[in-house]
Amino acid sequence: MRRLIPYGKQIVDRDDVAAVLATLESDWLTTGPKVSEFETAVAQFCGASQGVAIANGTAALHAAYAALGVGPGDEVIVPTMTFAATANAAVYLGATPIFADVSPDTLLIDPAKVEALVTTKTRAIVGVDYGGQPCNWDALSMIAKKHRLATVADGAHAIGGEWSGRRVGTLADLTTFSFHPVKHITTGEGGMIMTHNAELAAKMRVFRNHGIVTDTRQREEKGTFEYEMVSLGYNYRLSDIQCALGTSQLKKLTQWLERRRAIAQRYDGIFQKTRLVAPLAVQAEANHAYHLYVVKLAEGVDRMRVFRALRGKGIAANVHYVPVHLHPFYRDRFQTQVGQCPIAEAAYARILSLPLWAGLDDETVDSVAEKVIACASECA
Repeated sequence: MRRLIPYGKQIVDRDDVAAVLATLESDWLTTGPKVSEFETAVAQFCGASQGVAIANGTAALHAAYAALGVGPGDEVIVPTMTFAATANAAVYLGATPIFADVSPDTLLIDPAKVEALVTTKTRAIVGVDYGGQPCNWDALSMIAKKHRLATVADGAHAIGGEWSGRRVGTLADLTTFSFHPVKHITTGEGGMIMTHNAELAAKMRVFRNHGIVTDTRQREEKGTFEYEMVSLGYNYRLSDIQCALGTSQLKKLTQWLERRRAIAQRYDGIFQKTRLVAPLAVQAEANHAYHLYVVKLAEGVDRMRVFRALRGKGIAANVHYVPVHLHPFYRDRFQTQVGQCPIAEAAYARILSLPLWAGLDDETVDSVAEKVIACASECA
């Protein structure tokens, strides 16, 4: 059976394995020193003052919204072009996600659409740095300041990205990351929240630890067994084993980002020779981190036929995403409907995510691009 080229995958080397083995042989497998080491390393990379390691990217969103006080009766504005977790985390807290449409050239949340959706119930504006490109955080922050709202960056795609010279992790009040294997660096499953706000960071650390104010290591250091649960929290901890892997991976992130950008540039160059396949636009202020390389097929090209043809040629392209407001859960629970976000809906019918990870060689990139063009031509 032919092995498919996936749209993304992890790279794990001997240094990563050694870091994990060393932790397995240590005294701490969870709530130990590797957690704070990883938090500090990611915060320093991003330029943030606080990092809170957590079980996964969805847990990061849940903790971030909870720290901001999101609850029943509140509304949280989110883009519909995202993974369901961005909206789901608001629902966990009893809030209502309000879906904003996106800009047609970037598929990033449209600030003009956001402004029109703000009500007296709005608690936060969430921007998704889709594909690895930061949102227009200048515009979103201005809207938030005007209406006294919090901002959350769902940066699951975008560690290492920049907006006007500032790194993702510092552009919103809270920024969430994912360390799933298809992301830039991995901890297997895992996530982190970045902030400059020490009070919010403290709330999220309690939230990830059952609502308890101290963890096992802190009680060990104080020589006590006593602890207090002060709020309803969750077991959202990230283990030392995972943090050891993440810290090792982080050391290679800069070179991996360079390779991802080089691959994207190579794709761009090849697709310039056709009108059937077009990359998404990159804003002048953005330094794209390229978790995804998303293209739009021309009008009249059958996306499903192209998708299937590519798989027949050994290329596991993907689609990111079904607009969240179209999922049955949201249509049933919140009465969302077709036509609510027309730009995202139209884009969804035409987009494909092509293979992109740091281990791809130039020959494979060229082959994928040429096959995409050929399939698009056949399916027009």
